[in-house]
Amino acid sequence: MRLFTVTTLLLLFFSSGLALQIQCYQCEEMTHDCSMPEFIVNCTVNVQDMCQKEVLVKEDGIHYRKSCASSGACLIASSGYQQFCTGKLNSVCITCCNTPLCNGPRQKKRPQPSAAITLTQPQLPVFSFFILLLLAFGLC
Repeated sequence: MRLFTVTTLLLLFFSSGLALQIQCYQCEEMTHDCSMPEFIVNCTVNVQDMCQKEVLVKEDGIHYRKSCASSGACLIASSGYQQFCTGKLNSVCITCCNTPLCNGPRQKKRPQPSAAITLTQPQLPVFSFFILLLLAFGLC
């Protein structure tokens, strides 16, 4: 019975959305912005939690590299190359983002909603996870 309870709780935990997987565009040294469906990949669950985009300005034009990345590695790389992000020849710009396909083309800016009507999303998956843990330890 305990094994069944723990298995059920783990299944509920992972199906609640806390096992995070993101989709990103992935390409190497392309001379066009590879933001097309054939370049979409599924990143490694709970490891590669960000998308990375590198824009390199070379003599023959702009080159793109896009990939999945871990947040630590991406943030370190982007901060390390910040001084080389000039937009001029030999420029290297690295950006990180954490929403699906965010390393694709720039989205048109939408107007920000008024603070009076902004709703916050409840943190139900985290709350339900703690409830499940309490139940699991109470039943064992």
